[in-house]
Amino acid sequence: MVVDSGSTDATADIARAAGARVLQRKFDGFRSQKAFAVAQATHDWVLCLDADERVGEALRASIEAARATGFGDAAGYRFARLDNYFGRFLRHGNAYPDHVLRLFDRRCGGWRGDREVHEAASVDGPVRTLAGDLVHFPYRSLEQQLAKTQRYARMMAEHDFARGKRATLGKLVLSPAWRFWRGWLLRGGFLDGWHGLVYAYVRANYVRQKTIMLWLLQNGQAVATPPAPGAADD
Repeated sequence: MVVDSGSTDATADIARAAGARVLQRKFDGFRSQKAFAVAQATHDWVLCLDADERVGEALRASIEAARATGFGDAAGYRFARLDNYFGRFLRHGNAYPDHVLRLFDRRCGGWRGDREVHEAASVDGPVRTLAGDLVHFPYRSLEQQLAKTQRYARMMAEHDFARGKRATLGKLVLSPAWRFWRGWLLRGGFLDGWHGLVYAYVRANYVRQKTIMLWLLQNGQAVATPPAPGAADD
């Protein structure tokens, strides 16, 4: 099953041609979109994938082996996500293994909570780890990555502010630096060459943007351009 939110390419047609059931739904949040998809499933066990993710061969074998045993006593399975970053797979730093829970019994949980960005599934019951990687192709260009991370930074800042979280001067100064050095040096991001260096810089910048936006919000300042007066509501 594919949930499409109004794509303008051939996504829906390709999916239908491959035998998938395609549902159209206006996008109103990452978590909400995935929760909707899980609710429409016809089986109890679901595997949730984003459009930029692929199941690697080793992971596919692990999933098929788990299914052959009836998924054992597990309520869900997590596995590593492997990012392809401008032509190189990142196997160190903050990027890997990035374990994600994507295969689960929807009777035991799903995409819960109210956070629409950096959403995560959760289940009530044992969670096991499968071998193999979920291959991720997150960015088409640096410009697209910067725009995406800025949007995510704003969404996270707004979410944190609504929950009562506040930024401090210390976090403004230290948090971005800690994210860089933790990923690039302590977790071995430098082993991924210049790809690892650029990735660490951009991720540190994400933390910087998020913290600045949270600081602005708590001081009564806007972090997004307001709509023009009289603009039509889509």
